[in-house]
Amino acid sequence: MEEGDLIELFWDGCYVASTILKASDVGKPVILRVPESFLQNGKARTYYRVMKIGGVPVTSPCRKLWVKLNAPGGQLVSANTEENQGLAPLYVAPSVIRHGLSRRHLEGGLPMTIEPYLNMAVHDEITIRWGDLRMDLPPLTADDVGEPVDLVVPPELIREGGDEQRLEASYCVIDRVGNNSLWAPPRIIKIQPLGH
Repeated sequence: MEEGDLIELFWDGCYVASTILKASDVGKPVILRVPESFLQNGKARTYYRVMKIGGVPVTSPCRKLWVKLNAPGGQLVSANTEENQGLAPLYVAPSVIRHGLSRRHLEGGLPMTIEPYLNMAVHDEITIRWGDLRMDLPPLTADDVGEPVDLVVPPELIREGGDEQRLEASYCVIDRVGNNSLWAPPRIIKIQPLGH
């Protein structure tokens, strides 16, 4: 890497950006911006080429990158929010909403369901929030996409959640490229004194 080197970036075989190195660039990472018009959902093949003054161009190995422009749950209604209104609250049985948890849940766990959401995709990772605690679900498979996601909050997590009279339960989704849905609107669960 030397002053005067030309670095060219290629995206799916097309030239997209370049820079000529200055003395102050030597030994530092080089950042080149890919124009938005080239970004489309799916895999992209990218590589760069370095041309030294009076030398032969050297091409880097090709890298495949995932591009996903659609966040799980869709775009946020407001940028100043901490929850995604495009995600439905966790579904729990109406009896739990009316009466709260019972000893049965302390023994067998609490069944809940996540409704299918906009931009649901293979490899989405879902984290359940139970009060201040977290529980990660396995990444989604092709069979899961477009279907409700059933889960059970285990008795251990229910006990560990504490003795608050009301507890917030929610979930968030992170897709394969790191897009974060933010939290779904919370579901309030009444906690009866269950004992430990």
